[in-house]
Amino acid sequence: MSQRTLGIVMHGITGRMGLNQHLIRSVAAIRAQGGVPLSDGSRVQLDPILVGRNADKVEALAKTHGISRWTTDLDAAIANPDDTIFFDAATTQMRPELLEKAIATGKHIYCEKPIATDFAKALRICELADAKGVRHGVVQDKLFLPGLQKLKFLRDSGFFGRMLSVRGEFGYWVFEGDWGQAPQRPSWNYRSEDGGGMILDMVCHWRYVLDNLFGEVKAVSCLGATHIPARVDERGKSYPATADDSAYATFELEGGVIAHINMSWCVRVYRDDLVTFQVDGTHGSAVAGLTDCVMQARQGTPRPVWNPDQKQTHDFYADWQPVPDTAVYDNGFKTQWEMFIRHVVEGAPYKYTLHEGAKGVQLVECALESWRERRWVDVPPLPLKAARAQAAE
Repeated sequence: MSQRTLGIVMHGITGRMGLNQHLIRSVAAIRAQGGVPLSDGSRVQLDPILVGRNADKVEALAKTHGISRWTTDLDAAIANPDDTIFFDAATTQMRPELLEKAIATGKHIYCEKPIATDFAKALRICELADAKGVRHGVVQDKLFLPGLQKLKFLRDSGFFGRMLSVRGEFGYWVFEGDWGQAPQRPSWNYRSEDGGGMILDMVCHWRYVLDNLFGEVKAVSCLGATHIPARVDERGKSYPATADDSAYATFELEGGVIAHINMSWCVRVYRDDLVTFQVDGTHGSAVAGLTDCVMQARQGTPRPVWNPDQKQTHDFYADWQPVPDTAVYDNGFKTQWEMFIRHVVEGAPYKYTLHEGAKGVQLVECALESWRERRWVDVPPLPLKAARAQAAE
């Protein structure tokens, strides 16, 4: 059976995520394994063209990873009919315009999130993609983390009973840059005018995590903060931090589940991982990080007694047991790339569309409105005919 080849325009591959997760650990890894296996036993090999502004840097990346095609001419790459998919991992502010150009040429769309900085633009991209009839997807990588896959396994097995609450802790200390430690995140992350901000960056992640694992988000109450008012940029110059660097949000989910997530670049880690989720239910509880997950069934739950006058001697950690590795977990970005390729090539089912990306931007705007007006904000259904029809299927 002959092998097919799929041309992909890859834009934004010189950034941290675009390079490490999408180029090296996904597309290059798929090429090294001989392509994406399809349901009929054949494979489709990927033929990417790398696109960036710095010719020397893009050419070097192409040579390093055995890729023959690269360019600095983004418009020409988008216009080339020989390439089937347009992928974007560059700045969020540019994304709607670039996606619109690619959709107009009939390219299938795969991109990082957020898909836009505001909800109206996100909806417009969805409408354009639906009207053109192209297939589309948005990266929802955290769903494929081993720790969250184990939570899903517990949920699907009925382990939790009736789910009650979810508590998430995310973040770590990002150095200010003014006392001998260089910042480990780029300065634009802390400027709202450049698309920065914790709420815009992370609440779109929490939307798909909550929707898919615990219950569809129905309402949000959020408080943002800029705890560090000034930072030092890549050139060693001080600049005002105009974006929120932390946020504290409570979500009301379908089925009465309450979720609360703290997210901060101004927190020192005293937990098992950089992100952890504790899920409590009537029959059991679990705590998951990026890779590991522990559980405690109701039969194994201790019976603590509150006594502030006596030092606690019970080892509560010992009452939890690990969820075993019952599956082999590939890189989550690579897994989703393969799913999307199968969707494009052979019509395999795929739910992580631009509509899901628009839901993330919608929740961002609701969270910002909640912070601004200091109140709960309801999250209505996505106002897209195609999205409603898809949800009804």
